Amino acid sequence: METQSLFSGLRVIDCASFIAAPMAATILGDFGATVIKVEPPEGDAIFRSIHKRAGAANSDRNYAWDMGARNKKSVSLDLKLKGDLDKLYRLVETADVFITNNTLPARKKLLIDYENIAPLNPRLIYVSFTAYGETGPEANNAGFDTTVFWGRSGILDMMREEEETGPPRVPPGMGDHISAVTIYGAIVSALYRRERTGLGSLVTSSLLMSGAWANCMTLQAQLYQSKFPPRVPRRSSVNPLSNPYRTGDGRWIWLMIVNQARLWQPLLSALALEDVAGDPRFATPNARSQNSEALIALLDQAFSKRSLVECKTVLDAAGITFGTISTVEESARDPQMIAAKAFVPFRDGSALTVNSPFEIKGVTKIAPTKGPSVGQHNDEILGSLGGGSAFTPRPRNE
Repeated sequence: METQSLFSGLRVIDCASFIAAPMAATILGDFGATVIKVEPPEGDAIFRSIHKRAGAANSDRNYAWDMGARNKKSVSLDLKLKGDLDKLYRLVETADVFITNNTLPARKKLLIDYENIAPLNPRLIYVSFTAYGETGPEANNAGFDTTVFWGRSGILDMMREEEETGPPRVPPGMGDHISAVTIYGAIVSALYRRERTGLGSLVTSSLLMSGAWANCMTLQAQLYQSKFPPRVPRRSSVNPLSNPYRTGDGRWIWLMIVNQARLWQPLLSALALEDVAGDPRFATPNARSQNSEALIALLDQAFSKRSLVECKTVLDAAGITFGTISTVEESARDPQMIAAKAFVPFRDGSALTVNSPFEIKGVTKIAPTKGPSVGQHNDEILGSLGGGSAFTPRPRNE
């Protein structure tokens, strides 16, 4: 039986900010890595205050920080000061992974770009996360998940119900959290390479690439110059059996029937629509598609006669695949979420937190602790450093 965490002894410097790159470090920390969060003296301005900003879920608990900085040790350094930069360099000499999402020009100005950091430690994995990638006319630009992951990838456009409707709003950080898993996978791949070669490497990823990957099926179709069907509203969907429906108590479910040959009749029986079975307009999948508006109207009426609980009961009994459109409040207390370990308790037992999205049999994750205060671990981490770094950085760009 394994007695140590997966990444016991791995030292990670999280020199990044809100949100994707720090969340990748969070996953490493979940599996036992020692993660040192490097912040300016005033702290991570966005991550530490997002819960108080207009439009955010307001709380006296900093939920964003406790997710993004759990199990981390905070060191406050002003990297514009030579003495503090030298402390960072000495930390790098002891580290396995260095993560940053500062813009490329900001890194050069602060002297924490790959060219300055990599010579300090030949075994270091330098992780560069950007908005738009490392090359091209927009490589130096800043960006956020809504503007890049969702917007530039085509996902937001694909989510519009009709040609005339605007893009939907997306929950904060969702593209970042997906990207964080991408970064984690890249880091682990680089660590595996280091085990084989003994060498560190430069790992790069971006919101743009993560968004493209998330939307890869549609983008691949476009790359093949495929022809897309016109965008139509829900009531005119070409596949009535893969469509959302509103229940009698104002809730929504998403019907998702792939095997129509096997589940068409059970669906009709579940919704008391047996008389529809003989209607030639709906006799085959092709016919149902050609007469989709008529079938959707019948299904709308059937679902509207039943509450959400009643719909779930009859669909479950018939073996029909569907999804409940849950509220956030429902998701947070969903017994299946808890059973599947989507939520785990903080070490002090004060609350639950969202688990990183995978488990490894035989490996125990670290019980999460709340995010640290600014510079909480300065004495512990910086006090153990030796003398100054022997590395001479390139001149600072003013």
